[in-house]
Amino acid sequence: MSILAKRLSAIKPSPTIAVTTKAAELKAQGLDVIGLGAGEPDFDTPDHIKAAGKAAIDRGETKYTPPNGTPALRKAIVAKFKRENGLDYKPEQVTVGVGGKQVIFNAFLATVQEGDEVIVPAPYWVSYPDIALLFGGKPVFITCGENARFKLSPEALAAAITPKTKWVVLNSPSNPTGAAYTRDELRALADVLLKNPHVWVMTDDIYEHLTYDGFKFATLCEIEPKLMDRTLTLNGVSKAYAMTGWRMGYACGPVELIKAMNMIQSQSASHPTSITQAATVAALDGPMDFLAPRNEAFRQRRDMVVKMLNEAKGITCQTPEGAFYVYPSCAGTIGKTTPKGRKINNDTDFVEALLDEGLVAAVQGAAFGLSPYFRISYATSTQALEKACKRIQEFCAALT
Repeated sequence: MSILAKRLSAIKPSPTIAVTTKAAELKAQGLDVIGLGAGEPDFDTPDHIKAAGKAAIDRGETKYTPPNGTPALRKAIVAKFKRENGLDYKPEQVTVGVGGKQVIFNAFLATVQEGDEVIVPAPYWVSYPDIALLFGGKPVFITCGENARFKLSPEALAAAITPKTKWVVLNSPSNPTGAAYTRDELRALADVLLKNPHVWVMTDDIYEHLTYDGFKFATLCEIEPKLMDRTLTLNGVSKAYAMTGWRMGYACGPVELIKAMNMIQSQSASHPTSITQAATVAALDGPMDFLAPRNEAFRQRRDMVVKMLNEAKGITCQTPEGAFYVYPSCAGTIGKTTPKGRKINNDTDFVEALLDEGLVAAVQGAAFGLSPYFRISYATSTQALEKACKRIQEFCAALT
């Protein structure tokens, strides 16, 4: 008899991590692989944030903290939501986690029971459905196709809600597509949610500061404050502040939910590191002038990648509003054969062949719930991106 719990059979390892791992293994073998699988900025953590972490060490701030974070961190999070989003929270409404993923984990562990439905618009970040499954939840996928610019419509949301619906997950700007909801689009979704008072909402705003072409970010409760009593507004410092390895996610929501999540935190990771908490205070309270030049670099990379992908035979790619991903279609390559005789039957075949024969690592759309697409992260150097896109063009041109 296996020692493993049956619940593990419902989930799978993260596909994005798997692609990054395989690319690293091939690089270690001496192959010139270009990895475009990881959603990790190539920029360094800003100096003032690094200095705050170092100063915390020098001050001896290396001890346990409360599970919901230090008073200084909670104050900074409350101030951030007020200053940037117009949301009024209190320190007792704050929860923190070892990255945003743990905050989601704690929220679903605290609320999802066997058979509860969690609405997840597809394409989706790979962890949303698996975390729900881990606690007996039933992911309900709503396909949000290319014609809808990969965004959830109010009609589709209304049709998916049942008496068993516990959560709706909204991610804007999106991983994997970069799609972002306008204020009017959020207003329309809010109107549906107001008619369904049993449904809770998780808004994952981790890419809030990564938007382009004048797009104005908004979060759901900013549009409809009446939803605050059943919304968990999630954010973190990994993406905009280039702090992926620091591991800090945070959220605010109703006190009852937050208390439960903090209790879970006390029995699991205890808290994010005290050093990371000090650095996060500096991030949230400090200057943000580094964002504009970095976002301009991301925009330029996005535009180059979109242009070069659309020049690849069999590939089409929309221009996203935010984040640092594109989600091109590889429909025009399905049914073709690679120079090494490999038949491409789906997007998984496409990315596997692209890695093996083109030495470019991307993630198949099947991992995000919508095929035949693949995800490319342009959070790497312009030189590497240009080289990778040329390889993709050459790979596609060689298909017969």
